[in-house]
Amino acid sequence: MSNFDPNAILRGAQLTVVGAYRALQNPNLFTHEHYRQAALAVAAGIAIRILVAIPALGVRVLIAFLGLFTDLKSSGWDNEIIDGLDFLEHSVLQLPFFLMSFMRYISPSLDNMFMESLRWVDQTYVQKHKGEDPNQLRAMYYPNMRQYAHHGPAPASGEKPSQNAPKQAAIKFLIRYGRKAGISLAVYLLSCLPYIGRFVLPAASFYTFNKQVGLQPAVLIFGSSIFLPKRYLVHFLQSYFASRSLMRELLEPYFSRIRYTPQQKKIWFHDREGVLFGFGVGFFVFLKIPLLGVLIYGIAEASTAFLITKVTDPPPQPEEWTNFAETQAHWRNKHEFLKLPLDKLDALNITSTKEGEKPDSTTIKSRQFT
Repeated sequence: MSNFDPNAILRGAQLTVVGAYRALQNPNLFTHEHYRQAALAVAAGIAIRILVAIPALGVRVLIAFLGLFTDLKSSGWDNEIIDGLDFLEHSVLQLPFFLMSFMRYISPSLDNMFMESLRWVDQTYVQKHKGEDPNQLRAMYYPNMRQYAHHGPAPASGEKPSQNAPKQAAIKFLIRYGRKAGISLAVYLLSCLPYIGRFVLPAASFYTFNKQVGLQPAVLIFGSSIFLPKRYLVHFLQSYFASRSLMRELLEPYFSRIRYTPQQKKIWFHDREGVLFGFGVGFFVFLKIPLLGVLIYGIAEASTAFLITKVTDPPPQPEEWTNFAETQAHWRNKHEFLKLPLDKLDALNITSTKEGEKPDSTTIKSRQFT
């Protein structure tokens, strides 16, 4: 089974709906503190819109000034420049998405929302299975996860958490975005070249999807993309890449605690790429809603806590962390999980408690999930 098959994408989309529904049921997301954060999020959304609009506004002012000396009504090139700049900002460089993602490195609210939602997922799991055999219930995620240092070293390494770790994480994010933005801009500019430009985006799409989904789908996308307008093809490619980037950012609270090697992390994403794409693409569409995008980003972060409980095992206590990441790189029960009915998503959880012990959302337990 391909990691990017339609069934995996559909299951990811289903987890988007279920995860958002579960997250919005959490009364602690609507406390005074979160209302304040929501107000700040709306204000941030307005600020993001203003920041993104500044370059276009500057160009408009310049064009208006030139209009004092030139007849622009008959040419129309001024409108083309404005439209092109707007398209470049929103679809090529993805500036609003970048600014929303960077907020997590400025404020801990998104990380707090993830952890609160993880606690809520554990609590609702226990309530949902109340009255069932405790020996058949899974271990909790939140109690152990909260003991891991945020952006700290691996628990078994013996190293002390660095005070500069959050700053280093922000720098790495800026480097990642800069590299991706540079590649996107270069590909877009190459697509504007005469003669060969029309083949640049189809070739880029073929190269990308051949690695991810295989030769036949890549050939189909390449063939159809030759006849599509460049604007639509850019939207398609950037939606794909932005959805992948969105998932990496939403999963940052998990990976900032559970330390994977680069190779383990690569395998982790590869094994789950279909589900992650289905989960991320739905939220990415709604992130484009003006002003509300930042609020939806918060809901997406909260929903990711539910996703984690379906594609990973509950973490052990930090002192028992050794080799845990290695056991998680490959998604061992992927095929079984994708076949489950939507109302049976907990069916693969197995014994995690001692006989006669009743699990609750505050009890710390070790990993017992396959």
